[in-house]
Formats: sequence, C-alpha cells, structure tokens
Amino acid sequence: MAEIIWSAPAMNDLEIIHDFISRESPQFAQKTIESLFERVRLLIKFPKMGRYVPEYQRKVIRELIEGNYRIFYKVVRANIYIIRVHHSSRKISRRRVN
Repeated sequence: MAEIIWSAPAMNDLEIIHDFISRESPQFAQKTIESLFERVRLLIKFPKMGRYVPEYQRKVIRELIEGNYRIFYKVVRANIYIIRVHHSSRKISRRRVN
C-alpha cells in the first residue's frame, strides 16, 4: 500500500493557507485544511489519479485539484510525495514545484 510523505514546503504551504483564511474564519480555515488532507488520502488507493501538471515539461509531477488549490505530488515506487500546495490563482514556477 502507498505511503504519503508530506514535504516541508508543502506543510509550510498548508500553514500559510490556514493562517490566511483564519484571519476571516478560523472554522473555514480548519475545514479547508481538512479537505486538502482528505483529497490527498485518496492517493493511497489511486496514486495516479491526478493529471500531469501542464506547466511542467516532465511527466513526473502530478496534481490534484481541491477547491481553489492545486496539490502537486509525485509517485516514486510505493511512496507518494506531496511537493507543494498552491492556490490556483497564482502563477507557478518550476522552482516552486520541485
């Protein structure tokens, strides 16, 4: 069975998302973070369910969409590495995804 591994930058992204949303609604901030974790948990059963990231040339990085967020990840053997969590209104760069 696949194991999910969250990178430090991805965990930092979640903290920033939570802090930003909680300025207006702490309850909605918590609900948003929980929905991101729930979406990622689906990868345990379906690790390749996400599409390849169109902005990224190599077919290694995939993404899940959850609300306004793009969850970037890659599958390596039996592990799923969550790389970043990115608001869809923001432009991405290769350095940000790697």
